[in-house]
Amino acid sequence: MTQTQETHTMAHHKQPLAGYPARTFLWDVSADGKVATITLNRPERKNPLTFESYAELRDLFRSLVYATDIKVVVLAGAGGNFCSGGDVHEIIGPLTRMTMPELLDFTRMTGDLVKAMRACPQPIVAAVDGICAGAGAMLALGSDLRIGATDARTAFLFTRVGLAGADMGACTLLPRMIGQGRASELLYTGRAMTADEGLAWGFFNQVLPQADVLGAAQTLAASIAAGPTFAHGVTKKLLHQEWAMGVDEAIEAEAEAQAICMQTRDFHRAYEAFVAKRKPVFEGN
Repeated sequence: MTQTQETHTMAHHKQPLAGYPARTFLWDVSADGKVATITLNRPERKNPLTFESYAELRDLFRSLVYATDIKVVVLAGAGGNFCSGGDVHEIIGPLTRMTMPELLDFTRMTGDLVKAMRACPQPIVAAVDGICAGAGAMLALGSDLRIGATDARTAFLFTRVGLAGADMGACTLLPRMIGQGRASELLYTGRAMTADEGLAWGFFNQVLPQADVLGAAQTLAASIAAGPTFAHGVTKKLLHQEWAMGVDEAIEAEAEAQAICMQTRDFHRAYEAFVAKRKPVFEGN
């Protein structure tokens, strides 16, 4: 393959996702095409996940790596609840009849959803209200920012169904978010963390009345999307990768990353705007 062919092949993977035909949830894109809102839409059951919605969410977040248009994602639930976790009848029941290799295929798939959320360059803002439980709590935890409703009840309730609190990355993500002791309590007891606790412990960035949560999440997403989005992708990648680095490695990684960002037009736009005493307009390149 020639370099020209290779470049063309790589470019071919890049595509707009505004018209994505969602099957198991709602997909809405802002007028400017930059902010996508995923809404889990089974409100009569508090938006539980199924085998199909797990897989579609995983594949969509993987595809977002190649999106030319979407810069930030908002994750929400319909009807006053975020997500009640895996559907008891459509997931929990079938799991009790599976072989160990089949079970491992399932647990790896659910973990792959969180991996895909962490690997996509778009920051993810979760709008969390009502019930946020089990795998739903992991969707919130796997997001980059969380805005909670005063009625939000976030429960890592795996122990309630006879399972370990170690699920979809909970034992690594939750202690880093709220501290080892608090995470241990929630993972051993399965009790719900209140919105006030979530705010005080750093799980929620903001807590608002339920009616204001989605709007606030979309406003925050729009403000991030108006920023230097190539650089935001670099920030997200290093926030994730530096967990496994020593301090010297991390400082070197940031030196290299920042040198790359200094070659972007957005860096030059910011300088030119500063000199001209006007606000920069970033274009993500």
